[in-house]
Amino acid sequence: MYKLTDAEELELKKRAVQLRKNVLAIIKAGDAGHIGGALSATELMTALYYKVLKNIDPKNPKREDRDRFLMSAGHKCLIVYAVLAELGFFSKDLFSTYFKLNSKLPGHPDMHKLPGIESNTGSLGHGLPIAVGMAVGLNIDKSSSKVYVIMGDGELGEGTNWEAAAAASHHKTDNLVVMVDRNKFQLGGKTNDVMNFEPLADKWKAFGWSTRSIDGHNLKEIVDTLTDAPFEKGKPSLIICNTLKAKGISFLQDTAASHYWKVSPEQVVQAEKELDAVAKELGA
Repeated sequence: MYKLTDAEELELKKRAVQLRKNVLAIIKAGDAGHIGGALSATELMTALYYKVLKNIDPKNPKREDRDRFLMSAGHKCLIVYAVLAELGFFSKDLFSTYFKLNSKLPGHPDMHKLPGIESNTGSLGHGLPIAVGMAVGLNIDKSSSKVYVIMGDGELGEGTNWEAAAAASHHKTDNLVVMVDRNKFQLGGKTNDVMNFEPLADKWKAFGWSTRSIDGHNLKEIVDTLTDAPFEKGKPSLIICNTLKAKGISFLQDTAASHYWKVSPEQVVQAEKELDAVAKELGA
């Protein structure tokens, strides 16, 4: 387990607010997009890419000893684009092309268009099965690399996830770490109203996973938990990350309306002011 210092936590908070600014810049260019899940997963992505993932190299995106990351809920791609650009995988000049014809930044991540994308995702329920295959393959190769996945809680209704969960346990993939971005909303409303999976942790335990629940916006807690995986030898690790949809923008936060946001100029100005104020407070 890695313990963040207060100084490291502050630096990560500054990075997180910059990533939120990147997300806003991208969606502003496209006039609409899935902002809610991108912002609920911001701290998870910040912790992963700045403190947890090993051998992530923008100059050599396919190096064999890298850890793998998949954004299973591919519509959260805005935060993936935000962090990859910040790390130098591609120029921020591409932000202005988001959602446009032949853009390298489509509405779901495409591994054939951008470096740093491990697999195409977005058809919900398929990210975890792909990740399980990667984890099994890495174990066969006796690799020390790990596979990390962020899932949306809304995609848990897809049956392929539970087939993959059973397979991961059966194959003892303790090199697999899954984070459920538990923001409690999906396109059709509250996740528990659409398809209630509580008690969620017990369901994953029944499939043979070792589980923990954390505050998905607490960077110290996220880093501590991620770096403590695997939680049990021979078992895949599942982290329920309790988050707020569209965290960081007051008029969208914790609302179903933020799932897919049609941009208005006035709201963009307000969102920019709010993020600038947070950055100023942090000294960024």
